[in-house]
Amino acid sequence: MTAVDQVRGTDSHTPVTAPPKRRRIGSVEVLAAVLIALLLFRQPLASVLSTPRLQTWTTVFVSVMVQATPFLVFGVALSAVIAVFVPRSFWAKALPKHPALAVPVASCAGVILPGCECGSVPIAGSLIRRGVTPAAALAFLLAAPAINPIVLTATAVAFPNNPEMVVARGVASVIVAMLMGWLWLRLGKAEWIRLPHRPELDDLSRWRAFWAACRHDIVHAGGFLVLGAMAAATINVLVPESVLQRVADQPVLAVIALAGLAVLLSICSEADAFVAASLSQFSLTARLAFLVVGPMVDLKLISMQAGVFGRRFALRFAPATFVTAVVVAAGIGWVLL
Repeated sequence: MTAVDQVRGTDSHTPVTAPPKRRRIGSVEVLAAVLIALLLFRQPLASVLSTPRLQTWTTVFVSVMVQATPFLVFGVALSAVIAVFVPRSFWAKALPKHPALAVPVASCAGVILPGCECGSVPIAGSLIRRGVTPAAALAFLLAAPAINPIVLTATAVAFPNNPEMVVARGVASVIVAMLMGWLWLRLGKAEWIRLPHRPELDDLSRWRAFWAACRHDIVHAGGFLVLGAMAAATINVLVPESVLQRVADQPVLAVIALAGLAVLLSICSEADAFVAASLSQFSLTARLAFLVVGPMVDLKLISMQAGVFGRRFALRFAPATFVTAVVVAAGIGWVLL
């Protein structure tokens, strides 16, 4: 034995036994604990769940989720198809060479090649990387989640007695997208944008990239949908009707309040119409502001834009988009609604 072995008290050929690994608590154990807790406390839980307010909360939450989930799933799948199977070089060839003309074309392209806002950010970054002028890519980023057929169909389903909401949402969203694209041409600087890279769309085979994009978007968008449905149900139950009515009775305050709520809730555009429809105390114009602002400016989009394009971009682009969206929504609502 060597001196080191003598100090350790082991032979040099004796294998060293690794310390036993600690078993971590996994999802199965957590689920089992939850089920046991439900069995033990089923009587108190039953009495709590039978209260009228909680029943109202559950009804609103379930109705929003049931109506919105099919549109969310279909929208995420379609967004993944566009991100993976539509050649990104198509845009550079299809858009006009002049940046000012490319902006309105890119804004209206969301009808043909839609996508939810979760997918529009990396897609817009890829378009810039492929040579599309940033103003046109940003116009597409804002318009595609708001004017695509899935979102407009969901809006029509959520507002069956107000078909003018579909027209107002589409017109207002396109106007905001074009104004922001032209504003970027006028005031934007190239150094504010940091070009993105999304490995699951670039480095995998097409079908693997498709499923990776679906998983990514459904986890993010679905989580925010649940939070949005919970918030809508909570507002309907906890906030006194008199408070909501006082806010709703003041047109300017109602528009600003629902626009700010859209930023906080961060609901996917395929599902936000059902949440807006549940806020029946507010005017159609205020709810239009909710629908126009949400797909363009919310907390998750601001964080995604900061991560993809950089903080300098997000700190300038998001506030300007919010103000533009609120003003345009109020104007279109006053004219059409």
